Amino acid sequence: MKYFTKEKYYHTLNNYLTNKYHTKVFKVSLNGNFTCPNRDGTISSLGCLFCSESGSGDFAGEKTETLTEQFQNVLTRMKEKWPEGKYIAYLQANTNTYAPLDELKEKYEEIIKIDPNIIIFSIATRPDCLSDEVIEYLAELNKRVEIWVELGFQTCHERSAKFINRGYSNEVFVESVNKLRAHNLTTIVHIINGLPNETKEMMIETAKFLNNLDIQGIKIHMLHVMKNTPLGELYMKKPFNLLTRDEYVDVVVNQLEHLRKEIVIHRVTGDAPKDLLIEPTWTLKKFVVLNEIDKLMRKEHRFQGDKVCI
Repeated sequence: MKYFTKEKYYHTLNNYLTNKYHTKVFKVSLNGNFTCPNRDGTISSLGCLFCSESGSGDFAGEKTETLTEQFQNVLTRMKEKWPEGKYIAYLQANTNTYAPLDELKEKYEEIIKIDPNIIIFSIATRPDCLSDEVIEYLAELNKRVEIWVELGFQTCHERSAKFINRGYSNEVFVESVNKLRAHNLTTIVHIINGLPNETKEMMIETAKFLNNLDIQGIKIHMLHVMKNTPLGELYMKKPFNLLTRDEYVDVVVNQLEHLRKEIVIHRVTGDAPKDLLIEPTWTLKKFVVLNEIDKLMRKEHRFQGDKVCI
């Protein structure tokens, strides 16, 4: 497979999907009306410090609607931009394996049967909410539709993980990745750059940590300080340093160099609702960030995987 293009010196999701499916594939984000053990008191009632009230599902469907209604409504909007294509059904908000298995089966079965053009079903969850029986069910489901499991990891540094109230150890995360891969389930990991007191070297270390695991994809985010979050409250009381755009671009390019070229880069910057974002406001100009990453990589002839030790 050709991993890179003239424009992109890293292995983009769009390139991966186009090479595999030979058509446009786009994501339809859904809200399964799940909660999270880090919110309901099982682990904590605070949640992760950065997480919004929507459980990081600010752009997902309306939970007051059925999953089928959500899908059709989101799809209608998406088709204004892409009239033709295949779909990724994405359970985005909260912890989407945090329920009894029968409830998961009911919701998952509804989703994969909504439309024959759903070719991938992606499930965002926590590594401490993947029981053996859930993983075994996902492995069976994977025979009918391609399953992706997305894990919020954020950082390999336990001190930072404790600060953001992640609620599980690196060991739990690694064990879950290994179990998912033992069942041939595609595993995608989310990380956040710019956590308080993390240096550039620490952020690169998180990428190197993940490169040593059998992951298939990664989503790289900048820390968003948002209203109505514990992190937002902390920031308003005592502002802390956040990465500038140039610093963020530099970190991301370095991280990409430490990731195997076959790892699919699902995103290199994230979105936050404009009305909720406190800082950094430069993240609102998403395409500028993407362009700056591309410009730096092309200018200095730097590619994903350049610094991976063989």
